[in-house]
Amino acid sequence: MIDLLIILASVTAVSLIAFVGLVFAGMREERLNRITVLLVGFASGTLIGGAFLHLLPEALESGNDATTVFFYVIAGIVVFFALEKFFYWRHCHERECPTHAFVYLNLIGDGIHNFIDGMIIAATYIVASTYGSYHLGFATTIAVILHEIPQELGDFGVLVYGGLSRRKALTFNFVSAVTAVAGALITYFLAHAQSIETLLVPFAAGGFIYIAATDLMPELHKKSHARESLAQFLVILLGLGLMAFLKVAFEH
Repeated sequence: MIDLLIILASVTAVSLIAFVGLVFAGMREERLNRITVLLVGFASGTLIGGAFLHLLPEALESGNDATTVFFYVIAGIVVFFALEKFFYWRHCHERECPTHAFVYLNLIGDGIHNFIDGMIIAATYIVASTYGSYHLGFATTIAVILHEIPQELGDFGVLVYGGLSRRKALTFNFVSAVTAVAGALITYFLAHAQSIETLLVPFAAGGFIYIAATDLMPELHKKSHARESLAQFLVILLGLGLMAFLKVAFEH
C-alpha cells in the first residue's frame, strides 16, 4: 500500500505542474521566453541523464538481456514519435491554424503523453521497490517534472492563443494532466498480474531520449547567440549533473 501512496503522491505532483502558468501569467513575454529556453535546456539534461544514468542501468540489472532492453528503448523512441506525429500537434505558429481543432487536439495529445508519464513513474517505483529503495522512481519523477514545466508553459500559451480564457486554459490543462494518475494506477495493478514494469523502464528511457533529442534540443538551436548558447550548454550540464548527483547520492 505504501508503494501506491508514494506513486500517487509523485504523479499528483507532476499533474500540479499544469498550474505553472499561474506563476508566469503576468510576466512579460520576452522575459518568459528567456526563462523557458533555460528550462528547456535543463530538462534536456535531466531527461538524458535520467535515461542513461538511472533507467538503462536499472533495466540491464533487472534480469532482461541487453538485446531485449535495447529493443524496448527503440520501441519507446518509435512510439513517442508516432504519438507526437499523429496525436500531439503542439507547435502552431500560423494565424490560419484552425483554432478549435488545434486546442482539442493539443489537450488529447497532452492527455496521452501524461498517461504514459504516469505509467513510467509507477513502473520505475515498482522496479526500485524490489531492491528496497525508491531512488529510481524519485529520479524519474524529478526528470518528468522538469520536463513538464516548459512543456506545460507552452501548452498554457497554446490554449490561450486558441481562444480559451486563462482560467479555462488552466482548468483544461490540469484535467489533461490528471491522466497521469490513471496511467499510474493501471500500471500498478497490472504489475501485480504480470511483470510489465521491467519492460516499461527501457521503454521510458527511449521516450526520454526521444523527447530530449527531437523536441527540446532543437528548440535550443533556434537561439544562436554566443551568450545564449553558453547558457544553454551550462544548464544542460546542470541537468546532467543533477541526475549524476542523485545516482551517487542514492547508491551511498
